[in-house]
Amino acid sequence: MSKSAFITIAGRTNAGKSSLLNALIGEKIASVSNKPQTTRTRITGIKNIGDTQLVFFDTPGIHKPKNKLSEHMLNTVKESVSDIDAVVFMMDCTKKPVEQEIQLLKSFNNNKMPVILVLNKIDLLDNMSSLASIISNLTSEIKFEAVIPVSVKNNNGVDLVQEEILKLATDSLHYFPSDMITDQPEKVLAAEMIREKLLMLLSDEVPHGIAVGVETMTEREDKDILDITATIYCEKDSHKGIVIGKNGSMLKRASTAARIELEDFFRIKVNLQCWVKVKEDWRNREALIRSFGLSEK
Repeated sequence: MSKSAFITIAGRTNAGKSSLLNALIGEKIASVSNKPQTTRTRITGIKNIGDTQLVFFDTPGIHKPKNKLSEHMLNTVKESVSDIDAVVFMMDCTKKPVEQEIQLLKSFNNNKMPVILVLNKIDLLDNMSSLASIISNLTSEIKFEAVIPVSVKNNNGVDLVQEEILKLATDSLHYFPSDMITDQPEKVLAAEMIREKLLMLLSDEVPHGIAVGVETMTEREDKDILDITATIYCEKDSHKGIVIGKNGSMLKRASTAARIELEDFFRIKVNLQCWVKVKEDWRNREALIRSFGLSEK
């Protein structure tokens, strides 16, 4: 009999949720950077292990909303913890838990939602013995199915997380084809790869105000080349200048890095053309948030 489990990966921004999803799936389907709020929408990852299908939902990080986009992101988190089998809750073990995290974990307990606690970034700890007090404090207040210290960066402990998740699978039909690893459209995957490179390269004040839309994505009939045209949207003219860079240098660096990753993912030579446009204050404009696919609806 086949089995399945639907799992939401939740936690604060920069806890390593997207990195864990990519590690569990074995392919990069979620953008990763050291900037907060890299993930803006719910991303679905699918992994088949024998007769069991695991379906993961990577969610935006828990944060204090500052604009309409932030509100949509938090609504996505709330919607992603309903009608699922369990939550993998990630914490950065180098940071003290905040009240928002504790209250959310208690709400899971109140709703009898199984929770696996993953304490990430153990590679950054000077003394592993400090983990004991962290675990003791959390388990005194909250019930967990398992508590697993990991370093996703070093792929240390990820297999233990998978083992615990497999225990929660129940008899069920599989909801996705066996060769499918995500439900994200190819254009969305491409746009996120481009945005990730911009996040990595740009200064702190610019990335949050950036969205990327892939306008066209077509494979040539006469050659094995994938032509992709993308538009990078920012909120200010000054940000547009930063994105483009002196003599187009920043845009070229980001486009080149994105093209290399796109070629690796799609297994085909890519011709990537990127343009930059200004959409002032788009993060507070509902119509634009929806047009960029960033609304939870």
